[in-house]
Amino acid sequence: MSDALTAIRDLIQQDVGNRGLRTDPEANLITACPDDFAAACRSIAAAPQAVVAVVTGFFIPHATPPCGETDGPLGALFLARALAPLGVHVALVTDAFCYRALRAGVAACGMKDLVHVGALPAPDGPWPTFPQDGWPLLMKLLGLTHLIALERVGPSHTLESIPEEHRDRCHTMRGRDITADMYPAHLLFEAARAHAPGVVTVGIGDGGNEIGMGKIPWDVIRRNIPGGGLVACRVPTDHLLVCGVSNWGAYGLAAGVRLLRGTAPDSELFDTERERALLEVMVKEGPLVDGVTGQQTATVDGLEFERYAEPLRRLATIR
Repeated sequence: MSDALTAIRDLIQQDVGNRGLRTDPEANLITACPDDFAAACRSIAAAPQAVVAVVTGFFIPHATPPCGETDGPLGALFLARALAPLGVHVALVTDAFCYRALRAGVAACGMKDLVHVGALPAPDGPWPTFPQDGWPLLMKLLGLTHLIALERVGPSHTLESIPEEHRDRCHTMRGRDITADMYPAHLLFEAARAHAPGVVTVGIGDGGNEIGMGKIPWDVIRRNIPGGGLVACRVPTDHLLVCGVSNWGAYGLAAGVRLLRGTAPDSELFDTERERALLEVMVKEGPLVDGVTGQQTATVDGLEFERYAEPLRRLATIR
């Protein structure tokens, strides 16, 4: 089983976008947390009554109109499709700009009664103290066991080398400040760490600016990722999955949990044409755009769909 988990991890960690995940051959984003993937899979698989909340959604300001990207929501839907049949309770949480896409995806899978989709308030909404005061209580009431950040931007470091106006702000990989467009979901993870230590947190990202990347030293991200010193997220999670595409991390995590649970392979789950059809629904109904091109197309991170879907196809063969 350890060999299978290692094979899955290595598959999803291909730096397909050449973002610099392995620029330094010794100290890089891939080598920083080599055991976290297996640990995250085992943690969910071993929870007898797992309750998982997946926080996703990344705002793309250069799209027309500005909206959410395809990397994140599609992977969140996959986690729901893979885990809910195992008896895992799954909730998907996002901002208003991704809410319709997730709702449409869940409906297209016939899972409206199984998977809850929750909308975060607007960044300037009425919950300024909720993460610190109300969230820990709500986690206990829900029996939450795992909190996952999937392609979810988090605030930068506050080091002297970062210009003052960019400190503790959320940035795209291009260095654009989108703090005002995103609910501060990192506060949920900080509250979990401070007040609900029984909740396991997982971060999934592909560029250094996502929640969870605070587990990697700032200097490692700075030296590997172009512009990494500015965009690197300071918020850590218990387990961090660094992937070539964040959706691949969701695919791999789901596949690993299913293997550990001894679940027979599901041909529909790993059907790339089914994945394409769901992506098309979410792109249309969201709308969602490709985060690299900014175009409303059924693609992810600027990749041709066949190349993007290759790891999903190969995951079906790992036993």
